[in-house]
Amino acid sequence: MAKHMLTTVDNPFDPFTQFDEWLVYDSQAGYETPSFLARIARTSNELSSADEDLAVEQAIDEIVRENVLGIYRKVSRTNSV
Repeated sequence: MAKHMLTTVDNPFDPFTQFDEWLVYDSQAGYETPSFLARIARTSNELSSADEDLAVEQAIDEIVRENVLGIYRKVSRTNSV
């Protein structure tokens, strides 16, 4: 199963393994990517974990597809089960 995150092309940190550093960079750059993603994702407490993950991935895909500022990209990691 793959996990997906939204990042920016200029952020040198891996949001999977260096999240704290990634978040500081993102905030200092003024992107506030987690907040932006939260505004776009159609989530609910009623959703299962799998449906929640799907909603977030769909929001990431929408942001990357529209990418008005040209700064966003999707990064993925495969979890070994």
